[in-house]
Amino acid sequence: MTPYTATVEVRLKHGVLDPEAETTGRALERLGFELEDLRAADLFELDLDAESADDAAERAGEMAERLLANPTIHDYEVTVEER
Repeated sequence: MTPYTATVEVRLKHGVLDPEAETTGRALERLGFELEDLRAADLFELDLDAESADDAAERAGEMAERLLANPTIHDYEVTVEER
């Protein structure tokens, strides 16, 4: 088994109301920053042992599907690197 860190980035799908991002976007614009779009995201780092990077990614994806994200309203991305 090899130690890996899987990173799962979870964000609301385009078109889903994102009040946190809207509030933050307005505040940034008041500070003089111009934005085209802003979305909030949650980032989860999972340390796990797996046979391969693909296995670690598959396990992290299952965790995202079952708990970390709601596939109806969220998109997520999994990246894996060896520790």
